Amino acid sequence: MIYSFDQMHKKEAKPLTDGRKVPFWALPPDEALLYAKREIEHAPLLVDDADLYAPVFWNLSVFKRSYELMEKILKVYIYPDGSRPIFHSPELQGIYASEGWFMKLMEESRQFSVKDPKKAHLFYLPYSSRRLRDAVYTPGSHNIKPLAIFLRDYVNNISSKYPFWNRKGGSDHFLVACHDWGPYSTTSHTELRKNTIKALCNADTSEGIFIPGKDVSLPETTIKEPKRPLKYIGGKRLSQRPILAFYAGLMHGRVRPTLEKLWGNDTEGDIRIFRRLPRRVSRNMSYVEHMKSSRFCICPMGYEVNSPRIVEAIYYECVPVIIADNFVLPFEEVLNWSTFSVVIAEKDIADLKNILLAIPLRRYLKMQECVKRVQKHFLWHAKPEKYDLFHVILHSIWFSRLKQIQTPL
Repeated sequence: MIYSFDQMHKKEAKPLTDGRKVPFWALPPDEALLYAKREIEHAPLLVDDADLYAPVFWNLSVFKRSYELMEKILKVYIYPDGSRPIFHSPELQGIYASEGWFMKLMEESRQFSVKDPKKAHLFYLPYSSRRLRDAVYTPGSHNIKPLAIFLRDYVNNISSKYPFWNRKGGSDHFLVACHDWGPYSTTSHTELRKNTIKALCNADTSEGIFIPGKDVSLPETTIKEPKRPLKYIGGKRLSQRPILAFYAGLMHGRVRPTLEKLWGNDTEGDIRIFRRLPRRVSRNMSYVEHMKSSRFCICPMGYEVNSPRIVEAIYYECVPVIIADNFVLPFEEVLNWSTFSVVIAEKDIADLKNILLAIPLRRYLKMQECVKRVQKHFLWHAKPEKYDLFHVILHSIWFSRLKQIQTPL
């Protein structure tokens, strides 16, 4: 049988537990998670939805049902421990702002945060990897071990002070870290590294720290004006995008120098690659205008696999071209990135232009439409809105936790 969402919404089940009928939102935490997992596994097929664009999802029915249950069930306990500025001090500006915006909105949330840890389904470690680096790292030392030791000591402290970590070895705990060194700060504590759900911008599978299927790929978002996080968002129609592909930025790492060697500083070519925008170019067209005037925006890895240009491209309705082997794309457990981006293997960089020119116009127009439609899931709002970036990050963490739950036969 096929249900529309409105019909499905009216069919809320009330599970039996110990012979009593209990509303699912009143179940003990573990039972509520088990109920949610069962419900998602049998999610009714949706035929339409006014709020979500089906082509960008692997399975819209599963995502919708999971998200709905998250809204109704999920409660998060935020540890009050930890001194500022490393803890409870969100930084809302710059390329690492994702961790700060999530922290701010999570701590402000009346819907998801809970004061009683016994009611919690998840436990949040509210530290900033960026501020941890600023506070602990010795510039020029090339030694990031002190960051890992600091976080190890913090986890040891909360595990001795509270009973919650030890119940499941930290598997119902999570952290959100966007700085490149976020993964490495977890390496001195075995349970933190292996069990805890890590939402990381540096979601690199080749290093053995990020664990696909458990950990979450956190989008890296550049926020220039915290009071106006949505400034400049929007794009142009295809007829106003004369540039085939564009990149401007630093040339570190193993990918970007190759791009520069092949197409560097060709201000007239189809592919425009700049170490930085020359003044003679930027006077006529800014960085943002270049992205809005390009059909494809190249998003190459730097020293690490993550790049803020992926979300920038989505903001400016430019199809992202992602070049970063071993990178787990944000929300790829629910989003089908092939509908709104192009992923190119590092070995194929020399063939970049041919790959992009081979994409038929009809397919490109569909991809750009998908970029526009998926944009809502990558936006920060001072007050979170349904399906926005705060909610979708939280959903990925919730979804990861549900995957850990064993369903009895």
